[in-house]
Amino acid sequence: MAQTKRRRQTKHRGNAAGVVESRGRTGRKPTAAEKSPEGREKARAQQTRGNRYDRPPTWAGAFYRAMAAAVLMLLVSLFLLKQKSQAIAIFPLVLALYVPISYYTDMWLYRRRQRKQEEARRQAQARRQSEAARKKAAAE
Repeated sequence: MAQTKRRRQTKHRGNAAGVVESRGRTGRKPTAAEKSPEGREKARAQQTRGNRYDRPPTWAGAFYRAMAAAVLMLLVSLFLLKQKSQAIAIFPLVLALYVPISYYTDMWLYRRRQRKQEEARRQAQARRQSEAARKKAAAE
């Protein structure tokens, strides 16, 4: 008897609701890094990192960032200026300037990100509505 080249179909069984479930894993295969416990923690950290940018900026965060920049400025000015008292006197002024600059820069970046996300949501919603209308028109 001659063999056919057509592959044999696998049997799918529906459940009580009539839904046919596929066997085994249906998503993409996890990488070796994701399979390990460290990889799972890293993947979770990447997911939360994205969420960090979705939180509005705070004055406390701006203060700590400004403090780091002001300390760096103090160290540079201590090496460059011959009078150490001038470098120390500039520190509070630099800190007072850096805090609002840092806060309003963060606020600008946050609002820009929120606008882009909202625009992407609107485009996705419009795309879904147009596809639904196209399917409805094709069905009629």
